[in-house]
Amino acid sequence: MLRCCRAAAAIAAGGTGCAGGRRGLAMAKSKFEYVRDFEADDTCLPDCWIVVRLDGRNFHRFSEQHEFKKPNDDRALQLMTKCAQTVMQELEDIAIAYGQSDEYSFVFKKKTRWFKRRASKFMTHVVSQFASSYVFYWKDYFKDQQLLYPPGFDGRIVLYPSNQNLKDYLSWRQADCHINNLYNTVFWMLVQRSGLTPVEAQDRLRGTLAGDKNEILFSEFNINYNNEPLMYRKGTVLIWQKVNEIITKKIKLPKEAEEKEVEVTRTKTQVVPLHCDIIGDQFWEEYPEILAESS
Repeated sequence: MLRCCRAAAAIAAGGTGCAGGRRGLAMAKSKFEYVRDFEADDTCLPDCWIVVRLDGRNFHRFSEQHEFKKPNDDRALQLMTKCAQTVMQELEDIAIAYGQSDEYSFVFKKKTRWFKRRASKFMTHVVSQFASSYVFYWKDYFKDQQLLYPPGFDGRIVLYPSNQNLKDYLSWRQADCHINNLYNTVFWMLVQRSGLTPVEAQDRLRGTLAGDKNEILFSEFNINYNNEPLMYRKGTVLIWQKVNEIITKKIKLPKEAEEKEVEVTRTKTQVVPLHCDIIGDQFWEEYPEILAESS
């Protein structure tokens, strides 16, 4: 209906209506078009990696009201990854994504011309797709927990001119994951198993280094932090990979009256989650296509 109304307006202005499409609309002029001059030019610089990072808004409150398990809730982490996969599948110019806790970073290809590299388009599409997916897939991960209110996410865009800049950015986020998870693991052990109040646990950990926290976990709770799940310690990396998929098809063979079911293997490109180190060189040597010049 809206498109037809616009088409009618284009015809009235000398356009060609539905058949003329955008040409008719482009020909339509009015005295109000000067307001377009107020739009800011937000075109991202060329030959730069475009990173869109989103964070949950007031997720400390959100996690408490929805009874997230502490220090890590597999359901929440897996839901975040599902939403990020959905974003990548919808916006195929994303080369790699990295997520931890309530944040995800999406790296668009260096040469992308998606939406003429307009920053506002990148940010709004990523955040809106992610937020709507979070609500849509909630029931698949929190089967016994009703969504009490819609979650909020904010986003920002940063440009990185070199491959090393990008690698350092992702290394920073993974280092942040390790620091936060180590602290949270010790903190919640002190609260849940030693009976300390949150304030007392904070006082106990104030000024401690990583080695101190590891010692508390091992000596007081018999926990070797290095044995904690990689998803907690390293976060989640999403990359494109070709995977073999086996499907069943019905075919009719010559000289046979009935169709027969056969298994067929086909190659499909999918968004695959990895829980691995991306600070060292091994990851980048194993997946050189991510930083390829054609990206």
